[in-house]
Amino acid sequence: MKYGLIKIAAAVPSIKVADVNYNVQQIESLIAQAEGKGVEVMVFPELCLTGYTCQDLFREQLLLDKAEEGLMILLDFTRKIDVVSIIGMPVVINGLLYNCAVVIQRGTVLGVIPKTYLPNYGEFYEKRWFASAQDLNPSEIYLAGSSLCVSAEPIVFTTGDGAKFGVEICEDVWAPIPPSNNLALAGADVVFNLSASDELIGKHRYLRSLLAQQSARTISGYVYASSGFGESTQDVVYGGNAMIFENGLLLAEGERFSLQPQLQITQIDIEKLRTERRQNTTFINAQRHSAARLVAAKPVTPHDFELVREVDPHPFIPASDDMQASCEEILNIQVAGLAKRLYHISATKAVIGISGGLDSTLALLVTVRTFDKLGLDRKGIIGITMPGFGTTDRTYNNAMALMKALGVTIREISIAKSVTQHFEDIGHDISKHDVTYENSQARERTQILMDVANQVNGIVIGTGDLSELALGWATYNGDHMSMYGVNAGVPKTLIRYLVSFVAGEMATDILLDIVDTPISPELTPADEHGNIKQKTEDLVGPYELHDFFIYYFLRYGFSPKKIYVLAQKAFAGTYSDETLRKWLLTFCRRFFSQQFKRSCLPDGPKVGSVSLSPRGDWRMPSDASSAIWLKECEDL
Repeated sequence: MKYGLIKIAAAVPSIKVADVNYNVQQIESLIAQAEGKGVEVMVFPELCLTGYTCQDLFREQLLLDKAEEGLMILLDFTRKIDVVSIIGMPVVINGLLYNCAVVIQRGTVLGVIPKTYLPNYGEFYEKRWFASAQDLNPSEIYLAGSSLCVSAEPIVFTTGDGAKFGVEICEDVWAPIPPSNNLALAGADVVFNLSASDELIGKHRYLRSLLAQQSARTISGYVYASSGFGESTQDVVYGGNAMIFENGLLLAEGERFSLQPQLQITQIDIEKLRTERRQNTTFINAQRHSAARLVAAKPVTPHDFELVREVDPHPFIPASDDMQASCEEILNIQVAGLAKRLYHISATKAVIGISGGLDSTLALLVTVRTFDKLGLDRKGIIGITMPGFGTTDRTYNNAMALMKALGVTIREISIAKSVTQHFEDIGHDISKHDVTYENSQARERTQILMDVANQVNGIVIGTGDLSELALGWATYNGDHMSMYGVNAGVPKTLIRYLVSFVAGEMATDILLDIVDTPISPELTPADEHGNIKQKTEDLVGPYELHDFFIYYFLRYGFSPKKIYVLAQKAFAGTYSDETLRKWLLTFCRRFFSQQFKRSCLPDGPKVGSVSLSPRGDWRMPSDASSAIWLKECEDL
C-alpha cells in the first residue's frame, strides 16, 4: 500500500451453469492475471463457483459437494499466491444452505460471509433455496479441509499492509440499512460486493447511482462484480457489471454485455479516504458503537510500485456530464454571496478595478449578474481601469471593450503620476524595478478603489483568486484587500474555464482574447514591442501545476512525495520530472511563507471543496515551519 494506494480488482469470469470444474478454471485464470499485475484484493460475482442461475439444482447434494471440491482446488492453486480472492459459492451450515462469500488467500480460508438480505420478489426466488445471515447461529464448520467459525457478526479483514475491507452480497446494498454501513463504521476502507443483478431498462443507471451514493455515504471504496456471460438467459439477462468507486467517484467500469471475461483493475487511495473520515465529524459520531471481528490476511511479497489509476490534471474543473449546469452553479454561488452582502448593507454601488486580465474579468461578470439579479442599474458598477508603467495596449483595450459591452460606468485613472510622486516622497529610484516599484503600484490602485468606493457610497469588489492566495501572489494591503472577494474560493484554472464558458454564452471575442492573454500583474514595463514582459507563470510556475498541488495538499493533506507521484501520472508528457520538482518546491516554500496574507482575508464565498479562509477551512499559524515539507521536496 505505497502512498496509501491499494490495488484492487473486480473480476467477471465466463461461466457455465452448474459446471464447477469449468468455472474453477475461469476463476483461476483471472486470479493468475491479477497476481501478475500486483492486485492485492479481488472480488468475483455472486455464486460464481456454481453459477447464480442454478435454481432448484441448489437442492442437489452433488452440486454442493462439487462446489466444495472446487473451493479446495482454488485453495491449492492459491497456496503461493498473495492476492486475496473473494469467491461466491453455496455453503451448508448446520443443515441450512447459505449464499456466501468465501475469502481466500495462500491456500487458506480467511472467512465466510453469508448474504443477509435475500430478494424474493419479481424474478428473484432466493428464499426458495437459501437461508439468511439473520437465521445463522454462531457455528464452527468444516469447509474444504479447514475448521472455522461462521457467524452473522460483521467481519473486517486486514491486508498484510494494513488496508481494511469488508464484504456484502448483491441485495445487501439495496437494503435500507446495508451491512456495508456497519462495515465502514467498524473501520473497513473498502467494501467488496459479489452480485448477480440482471439487466432491465433503466436499472443500470439506478445501480450506478446507488453504488456511488453508498461509497460516498460510507466514505469508502466500493468494488462491485456481477454475473455476466454464461448465466442462464431463460428468463433474464446478466450484463457482467464491474464497477469500482471511491467516495462517490467512479474510478473504473467494465464493458457491459461482454462475451469475454473481464478484469477491472485500479488503485483506491486509502490515505485519502481515511483523511476524509478524520475530518468528517458526522462519520466520527456515527462510528462510536460500531464493531466487527478482525481477520488478518497474510503478509504479501513486495511488488514494484506503479501508479495505474488515472489522475485528473485539473481537479478543480468539474467532471460533470452537464458542464453548463456546473458552471452556472459556480457562478450562482458567487452571485448569491455578493447579492447578500449588497442587500445587507443597502449598497447600490460597486467599485471594481478592471485590468483586462482573467480575475477582474470574472469578478466583473459576477458583479453584473448580481446587479441584474437584484434589479439594480448596471451603471451602479464603477469599473476603473488604472494604467501604470506596465500596462499594455492589449489589456487596456480589452478592459475598456469589456466594460463598454457590459454597460457599466467606466472610469480611467492613471497611476503613473501619483506613483512617481510617491517614489519621490520615499526616495525610491524609479529605474529600480524591485518589489517596492511593483507593490507601490498595487497599493496605489487599491487606494484609488477604496477612496472611490467611499466617494460613491459603495464597496470594493475583490478580484484575487484562490491560487494567488495559496502562493501569496498578492500585494499585502494592495490587491490583497477588498470589501468582498467574489473569487476567493475559485482557483485560476477554474477562472479560465468559467470565463471561457461565459464567452460561449455571450458570443464575444473580447472574453476569448482575455482567456488567451498571458497572466501578469503588469507592474514592470512592457518589452520593446509593447507586449507583456512580466509573466506570472514564468516567475512562480504554471498555475495548472499549482492548482494541482493546492488541491491535494489542502483537500487531503498529502505529502510532497505523494503529490509528486500523482503529478507524474497526471502530467506525463507535459512536464518533466525536473519541472514538477522545481515548482512543487516553490509551492511549499511560498505556501508556508505567505500564510500571514491569508490570516486577514476579506470575506468571500466558498465555492468548492477547498477554501483558504481563516474563518473556515484553513487555520494555520503564520509562523509555522516548512522545514519537513521542503526537505521532502529536496529529496525527491
